[in-house]
Amino acid sequence: MLEIRWTEDGEARSARWRSENGSPPPARVVIADERLAAATAYRLACEGTALLWRGDFHAARRLLRAMTRRADHHAPPPRPSRSPSPAPAPAPAPASASAPASASSTALASAHLAAPASSLAQAFHQHRQARSQRAVTLSRLLVPLDPDHSVPLRRAPDVRSACAQVYGPATEASVISLRELLGIVGAYEWRRRGVEVPALNDRIHPHYGVFSPVRGEYVDLVAAAPLVSRAGAFDIGTGTGVLAAVLARRGVERVVATDRDPRAVACARANVRRLGLSGRVDVLEADLFPPGRAPLVVCNPPWLPAKPASPLDHAVYDPGSRMLRGFLDGLGEHLTPEGEGWLILSDLAERLGLRTRAELLSAFASAGLRVVDQLRTRPRHPRAADRTDPLHAARTTETTSLWRLRRT
Repeated sequence: MLEIRWTEDGEARSARWRSENGSPPPARVVIADERLAAATAYRLACEGTALLWRGDFHAARRLLRAMTRRADHHAPPPRPSRSPSPAPAPAPAPASASAPASASSTALASAHLAAPASSLAQAFHQHRQARSQRAVTLSRLLVPLDPDHSVPLRRAPDVRSACAQVYGPATEASVISLRELLGIVGAYEWRRRGVEVPALNDRIHPHYGVFSPVRGEYVDLVAAAPLVSRAGAFDIGTGTGVLAAVLARRGVERVVATDRDPRAVACARANVRRLGLSGRVDVLEADLFPPGRAPLVVCNPPWLPAKPASPLDHAVYDPGSRMLRGFLDGLGEHLTPEGEGWLILSDLAERLGLRTRAELLSAFASAGLRVVDQLRTRPRHPRAADRTDPLHAARTTETTSLWRLRRT
């Protein structure tokens, strides 16, 4: 247990330090309230000084928004360098893809894709570094929590239930980043309301720290791909359990879903129970495969080979392609003789110069796998249309594929 220490009213004080991403407690802490100007607050945060808020809660939120505007203003998005070489033609859109992009966005995508892969990768890493530093700076606005997880500030909302879902039973006073607290409250609302999944004609309820299935195109691919058998399936890295639920609703008699994150396991089990699929879907805590073989093994690994910076990042970033390669290398020995593996993977890593298509196909061959078919779709999520996103050009031409794999 880590402690944060500060001086207030001439007295040395301390409390438990809470940080879901494992950041250490700040070494320098000053007391702040409405008298602190946003420009001064942002400067102190950039210098590494944390601000422990003692004023009105809504004023703290306003200050955080003002600091965020300054952070965004001082960090212009990186741009890849141009290259005179011709841009590769975008992949053809499948019948299930969304409407084609406008001529201007297609031209923008082509211009950016004309940049060398090394330049695109550099732009991606610069973007992540800038976002990481932005997050660190903005996390230096702190608020206290009482021993019952309540916030002892004027006009503070009741966050006790939201905090209890993440931290467990309240035991002692603590201090938390306001940004993290707002994320916990937002996740609590997502969990309460759920996310509509058309392929299920129902809702999935994500828990804090478990990636929400807001990108429905990969779920639709699993809902539409031809089943080789309905006898059984494995869902590797299940997360919320959405793909396991889709397979069960499609008539697969028994699905074994795995995840190595205890939060994901609890989340998937809760969703399976709520959907009435407990008799058809078993959720196990395991790293990759459960024991035995199945005629169908499905995996939707993190799509980008980069280091995660937070618990939620583990659903997006796969350092060294560990999960992707672990799935491919172990797939053959967990398939029945005529079984099939489904790998759901975006080509965004290829478009950003983080992995080549040749490397992916080589990984298939090295694992003793052959491609039976490739089902493709285009992204429909809001970020694909966000022109302010530094990675907008790559996202507009991104394709998500379901690779049907069998043993050679």
